[in-house]
Amino acid sequence: MRATEVVVTTSSPEETRLVGERVAGLLEPGDAVLLLGALGAGKTTFVQGVASGLGCPDEVTSPTFTLCQSHPGRLVLYHADLWRLERLQEVIDLALDEGLEEGGVLVVEWGEAAADLFGEDALVVHLDEGATESERLLAFEANGGGWERRLSSLS
Repeated sequence: MRATEVVVTTSSPEETRLVGERVAGLLEPGDAVLLLGALGAGKTTFVQGVASGLGCPDEVTSPTFTLCQSHPGRLVLYHADLWRLERLQEVIDLALDEGLEEGGVLVVEWGEAAADLFGEDALVVHLDEGATESERLLAFEANGGGWERRLSSLS
């Protein structure tokens, strides 16, 4: 079992989006959120909720081929998808930290690839399929950045 602070079970994509909206309310400038989970686990659905919670008017889709998209809102959301990247240097070359330095927030699908860069201060969210086709288990792991304190409001 992973060392997690909070585990949330959702029973539909709409509930997964709502959890993302709640997490958006916890985000502060410079935050990084790393999403881990298999294909179809709900990573993009979660990011759609974060974007909604930040007041981003754009439609949010997975940036699999563009690698990173920005969405203006209460905080600028930088949404990255690192599925196609194989080396840490490729992640470094994206300069994802620049958006954080400017006061935005970063949410990374396939966050394993960015763990060496952001993992010490990131909120890590493990998304897993549940007992039914639409059920998801979201396990939130607090890593620095005051996440332990902030996560207590999710439980």
